[in-house]
Amino acid sequence: MGSFQVRTDLALEARESIHDADGELRGVQVEEYYLEKEDVRVTKVSIDTKNAAKAMGKPMGIYVTMEAPAMVEPDEACHREISACFAEELLKLLPGEGQEKNVLVVGLGNREVTADALGPQAVDNLLITRHIVKEYGTAAYNCSKMNLLSALEPGVMAKTGMETAEIVKGVVRETSPDVLIVIDALAARSTKRLNRTIQITNTGIQPGSGVGNHRNALTRDTLGVPVIAVGIPTVVDAATIVMDAMEKLLEEEKESAGTEGMHYFSRQNQLFSELNNMYMTGKDIDAVIKRISYTISEGINMAMEKEMA
Repeated sequence: MGSFQVRTDLALEARESIHDADGELRGVQVEEYYLEKEDVRVTKVSIDTKNAAKAMGKPMGIYVTMEAPAMVEPDEACHREISACFAEELLKLLPGEGQEKNVLVVGLGNREVTADALGPQAVDNLLITRHIVKEYGTAAYNCSKMNLLSALEPGVMAKTGMETAEIVKGVVRETSPDVLIVIDALAARSTKRLNRTIQITNTGIQPGSGVGNHRNALTRDTLGVPVIAVGIPTVVDAATIVMDAMEKLLEEEKESAGTEGMHYFSRQNQLFSELNNMYMTGKDIDAVIKRISYTISEGINMAMEKEMA
């Protein structure tokens, strides 16, 4: 079944698939640690060479993956702890440590499609400060220095008639942010990581890439400012679910399937092609998106506040 190509936005999963098939890959550095109190496993994947980037199917850069099973639970205390962990990891990737920044947060996605509404809903809960500080100064928040935080929800091209990159470029040109934080829903390879994983990367993002709908990239090269991409996988390719089930069935029936069984499974590509562009999500996605979008927004708020503390 190795001919079937799975789709994932997570560098961790791309690295795992290569590791399983070919062993270690040169040019890829991996660092892992576990936060016991928060029950969060953090994996940092650094892609350092062009050959490694080509093999991984990801741009060169740093990818931090936080796996937090408690993200799907309606426990505010757990989400607060995950937000704090996320803030710590985000600060490590933000340029200019300890300096005041003009930060623009872009919430990508379609608000009317629940599984794709992570970005817009995260923007709703941000503590926007740019307009207040520009009008009244940092004294309005009773502090001596303050990050300027602004936000944008560009929508989708079907509604605006404009590429997301075109809208963001215009706003960047007018507001001159020091860094962009782009939030988007992702696609995962494994259902175990659905709504339980946060990926942070300094490589930027290509909107719609997770579901094969490639749009112009939002990167430092295209926008002229550093771009930090934050994403949570909210959908999984339907074909990968079927593939996993078939592989498990084949493994269990390996001895008794014989030639006839192998012939049946050899039709995998035809079966998977019929599932092309079909994506699955959880039945409680409405409640989940509301929770995890708040987790992301609180993490950004904490990062902006903590850096100035």
